[in-house]
Amino acid sequence: MNTLLIANRGEIAIRVMRTAQRLGWQTVAIHTDLDADAPHVRAADRAVRVMSYLDIDAVVGAAREAGAGFVHPGYGFLSERSPFARALAEAGITLVGPSADVMDAMGRKDAAREIAVAAGVPVVPSYGLDDDPETFAYPVLVKAAAGGGGKGMRVVRTAAELPEAKAAAAREAASAFGDDTLLIEKYVESGRHVEVQVMGDTHGTVLHFFERDCSTQRRHQKVLEEAPAPTLSTEQQAAITSAGVDLASAVGYTNAGTVEFLLDNATGEFYFLEMNTRLQVEHPVTEEVVRVQTEQGRERIDLVELQLRVATGEPLGIAQDDITLEGHAIEARVYAEDSFNGFLPQAGRAGHVRWGADFGATSARSGPVSHHDGGPRIRIDHALESGQEVSTSFDPMLGKVIVWGEDRDEAIGGLVRALDRVAIMGLTTNTGFLRALADTDEFRDATIDTAWLDHNEVPHPSVETARVLAALMLAPTPGEDAGHRGPWASDGFRPGGDAAPFLVQLDEIVEVTATHAGRHAVQRTGGLTLRAGIGSVTALVDGEHQEATATRVGGTVDLVHRGQRFAFVIPDPFADHGPEAGDGTLKAPMPGTVLAVNVTEGQDVAEGETLGVMEAMKMELALKAPFAGTVTTVGATTGDLVKLGAVLFTVEPSDD
Repeated sequence: MNTLLIANRGEIAIRVMRTAQRLGWQTVAIHTDLDADAPHVRAADRAVRVMSYLDIDAVVGAAREAGAGFVHPGYGFLSERSPFARALAEAGITLVGPSADVMDAMGRKDAAREIAVAAGVPVVPSYGLDDDPETFAYPVLVKAAAGGGGKGMRVVRTAAELPEAKAAAAREAASAFGDDTLLIEKYVESGRHVEVQVMGDTHGTVLHFFERDCSTQRRHQKVLEEAPAPTLSTEQQAAITSAGVDLASAVGYTNAGTVEFLLDNATGEFYFLEMNTRLQVEHPVTEEVVRVQTEQGRERIDLVELQLRVATGEPLGIAQDDITLEGHAIEARVYAEDSFNGFLPQAGRAGHVRWGADFGATSARSGPVSHHDGGPRIRIDHALESGQEVSTSFDPMLGKVIVWGEDRDEAIGGLVRALDRVAIMGLTTNTGFLRALADTDEFRDATIDTAWLDHNEVPHPSVETARVLAALMLAPTPGEDAGHRGPWASDGFRPGGDAAPFLVQLDEIVEVTATHAGRHAVQRTGGLTLRAGIGSVTALVDGEHQEATATRVGGTVDLVHRGQRFAFVIPDPFADHGPEAGDGTLKAPMPGTVLAVNVTEGQDVAEGETLGVMEAMKMELALKAPFAGTVTTVGATTGDLVKLGAVLFTVEPSDD
């Protein structure tokens, strides 16, 4: 029996395990102390502790200890590190991926660019790091030569901005990839990110499984992905998929990989960007739409199954003409971040977690399954459970919601409804942002380019509707103790009558009228009726059906409406409300690590001057003086781990 160690964590580890176990393989998880009881550990047949997911010697040692003949790296971590691939080969263990030499050739953007040119694949015009910046045609993109995921990238619009952008990109690249080498290329103002899924076997066959569009991204971090690309003509699709195969063939590529291109909206030309020598986060949308003709009929593919078969030396056994498309699929990445407050990473303990939907739902971890007949189908890949701790030590992605439809419109509608039903309590996520984004005219019309989210705002979900639903959550349920003393209780002066109208104060005042006719019903101007269950509220507000999931913990109502989390505080009239921090107090906007402290107490600073820099989940944030003045408080030192809301700096304004 083959034994597979998955050198990763979270949803991708579980997703790989499900396919391997279906094929009869034994699976081995690795984990740090933080992940000792994580879902991926419990999903495996056995588990081995390591000090770090990035420790090559430790991971190889874990594979030896477990007797694993194969290692699947997932994505991130060690997945594109050639030293890891070499260490496994030296230990006689097969990496489910390309060789170390191919990683060296394609894993670096600078080396991959030269190979693309030799293979006749178009590349983005570039500049030398030592060239005169005054001769550049701005804007340009400074980016890390190693790694990916948007790390170590900066758009530069003037020569004066270039030195600071290079320094920041190099620092971020060194932190994320251990390599601060940079490239400078032409920046396409309006482009679409189109990538080709390729797969090569050890018998010389390289195939493509069509393309994905990942244009909906923010600061080079993908947000929504879909397949097939909605704006490509038949001719463009044929050209770009052929270019992907040509490049992979040129380097003798084996296993799964993705060739990424930038399509210039102004010219219709496409340029090679980079090759990811691993399975991609967005691979499920390809699995949802690609069909392969077999003796049994047209079947869906499982990319992980193909990866494992290639790793054991089997030929792919299919021809390019056997691979076709059916329908449309879209994936939304659910992150622990506050999208409507600067996209700041979040951390903490999740409360109640619900991933399901009420139409065609598939288990989050089952991997690809056959579609049912009629309507959209949802697939969820996740590894977040109720009560689980989310740490800043790892990437903030919690899971993925993938929806397939007969066409793009059906897939979009299904995605909006699926995100409506995702409820993660106690922890702010971007689910409400994803739901609002998927419902915009721009996404429906496929006019969003790679820079759209950097210059446009997604409409914030209604706090007014959420506030009313939170107030209704405080209503007593049928059969509740008559001694209930909440805001909906009878006032005691009219024992034979209905409860009096009451002002529910949840940050702001909401006026509602309570009646007790049959099941507890609540009415509000405009018309509202309520069914309250355990953790759920269903209401008709101004003629529109609304649903929310809510819990009350102490004096806070935690509510998720249309994917967006709201935390409403019930004011305590007897509490001592001290003064709030002034405008000159800079608090930690996220839990994380202080990278730099640039000032001392008593130092005069100018408006906008950077006081310090902190990092969480590989994202840097500069803390800048809100106005000119004097620093009176420095609350942290370089290297400190700080909590959300910790006071880091205080600036007293100048006399003028």
